[in-house]
Amino acid sequence: MISLTTNTSQREELKDITSLIEQVLIQNNWQNGVLIVFSPHTTAGITLNEGADPAVSRDILVTLTRLIPKQGDYLHLEGNSDAHLKTSLIGSSVQIIVENGSLSLGTWQKVFLAEFDGPRKRKIWLKFLSA
Repeated sequence: MISLTTNTSQREELKDITSLIEQVLIQNNWQNGVLIVFSPHTTAGITLNEGADPAVSRDILVTLTRLIPKQGDYLHLEGNSDAHLKTSLIGSSVQIIVENGSLSLGTWQKVFLAEFDGPRKRKIWLKFLSA
């Protein structure tokens, strides 16, 4: 397993981490298999979505905030219940096919760290399963 670290800059953001992951593929000569990308956090997840138009990330965050507002009928005392709920919806991991040393993503797809309780220093764990 490889652990990456990245910093987020806002309370909520979708941070494109595709290039960080691609660097790890190259450094480790991972060629053919499946890459698991995992967030070991309860208030930050991992997702795949469009990376060409930043309006898509904005729309996702705005919609999640409308569905799960920061203030609500929450009992969790830390004041970040919304972040836990959003992370549960987004999920903590994705699996990506790796073919000939490259991520097999759709034309517009990127890998995002979904931050919901930042800004923070976040870890991302990568596990490669070779074919």
